Amino acid sequence: MAPNAVDYLWFNDDRFPDLADSYCFTLVRELTPELLMSRLGAQAEASPHKTLDELIGASYSGPGPLGTWDGNFFGVVSIGDWLLIVEANGHLGVNRKAIVPLSAGTRLVSHSRNVNAVGCFHWVEDGEIRLSFDPLFPSVRHGSAPDELVEMLQRVGFDLGDDIDRGIHDKAAFALAEHLTGVKLTPRLLEESTYLCGLAPRPR
Repeated sequence: MAPNAVDYLWFNDDRFPDLADSYCFTLVRELTPELLMSRLGAQAEASPHKTLDELIGASYSGPGPLGTWDGNFFGVVSIGDWLLIVEANGHLGVNRKAIVPLSAGTRLVSHSRNVNAVGCFHWVEDGEIRLSFDPLFPSVRHGSAPDELVEMLQRVGFDLGDDIDRGIHDKAAFALAEHLTGVKLTPRLLEESTYLCGLAPRPR
């Protein structure tokens, strides 16, 4: 059975109050954490291994004004053949200057949302952006294959009509990412994983 937005209703403010409003999840196939760090030009934290709560707390407690970081703070964990990058209040995984080189020789799928409910979804194959769109507006798509997944977009829960219900658009993005990667995120996976954390410079 195809994944669906309703499978991800658990990702909400009640269970993940400091993550659900502003997040970015990125899945990259067949890279080691060390190679990922190298491709991003990232440096591991002095105490690099953190729980999800510690990762989220560190994301909001940088040394700069208002807890900001001079760079992109993230955590990464292996899930089978894939690496999951988790960002709280960060969007490195949907920055084209970062993800195009990061996807060299492999597949990358990422999606994000900010506090204004605006987000991005990217499917990248070996440096080629196959699909890119804002989950709020799934009928406006870009990339080299913007229509290849139209049927799947509808099956996972996106409404491509004129009278759009955007209530679960971010959950549909999770389901589409699962379709493209085979990785099903669960609350337990997120909460029980230990993340290798690092700081990547802002892409230029």
